Amino acid sequence: MDVMKAAIKEFPAFRINGFVVLGVLSAIALVGGWYIWHSVNNLQAILARGLKITDLLGEEGAAQAIAWLLATLLVIVIPSLSGFFSVEPNQAVVLVLFGKYMGTVREAGFWWTNPFASKRKLSLRVRNFNSKIIKVNDAEGSPIEIAAVVVWQVVDSAKSQFAVDDYQEFVAIQSETAIRALAIRYPYDTSNAPDGKETPSLRGIPDEIAQALQRELQARLQVTGVEVLEARLSHLAYAPEIAQMMLRRQQAKALIEARRQIVEGAVGIVNEALNRLSHEQTLELDDERKASMINNLLVVLTSEQTAQPVINTGTLYS
Repeated sequence: MDVMKAAIKEFPAFRINGFVVLGVLSAIALVGGWYIWHSVNNLQAILARGLKITDLLGEEGAAQAIAWLLATLLVIVIPSLSGFFSVEPNQAVVLVLFGKYMGTVREAGFWWTNPFASKRKLSLRVRNFNSKIIKVNDAEGSPIEIAAVVVWQVVDSAKSQFAVDDYQEFVAIQSETAIRALAIRYPYDTSNAPDGKETPSLRGIPDEIAQALQRELQARLQVTGVEVLEARLSHLAYAPEIAQMMLRRQQAKALIEARRQIVEGAVGIVNEALNRLSHEQTLELDDERKASMINNLLVVLTSEQTAQPVINTGTLYS
């Protein structure tokens, strides 16, 4: 692959402004046509004088007319017409002469080059590739569905034409391969590691994942002369067979986190209430009443339903 990169590289091809060459050929054709027309008139005059056919070649202008006809039409003008070609904006024309790469023309316009060179047009426009949704196992072994959109552009026409058979198909296959390679290196969702650090995941760090996918693709597509402008995940989900189970797990995790936050807040409120009662000496509570108060406050603060107060008015008989 390194040898191929060194051997094939784009360089400007020989070309001439097509309008200049067209003007020169038109002038040659006009002069040759005029000379032929003048020679035909001379031949008509010779025939009118009753000269023999053998004397025609001896007359001045007859041989020159035939030479101009062959040189102008068969040798110069007609073959040169195949050398004209046009280049549109964001387009390149690769020239090949007898199996040898002769260069690339990128400048838009009307050009002329060696008429025997073959011309292969190539688009330099920015393109999008939307990959298919593929199923792959992530770093934790969970089956997931993943797809990506890749924005790419041809920057070296020689590599695109000669390094691979079909560079567009090569881009499609290597893009799916890079997506699979990326998916197996990261888990789908963020999980807490034993040391307390969060593990990078496909959902947790989308910008980093996009950059990693772009680098992976650029390394694979370098041989084709393609530049990856952007690569980003367009679809990411658990596979259908485990989607419901993973959804319940996420719901349970969210519920636990919510409960933990509620309990922490309730404990803080109870602690603040006890401190204020003790500091302001509003009410003296023994340990049993403190425990009862803490229990009642925690029930009220952590309950999912509205607590119904019970008022103690004392006993009927004293």
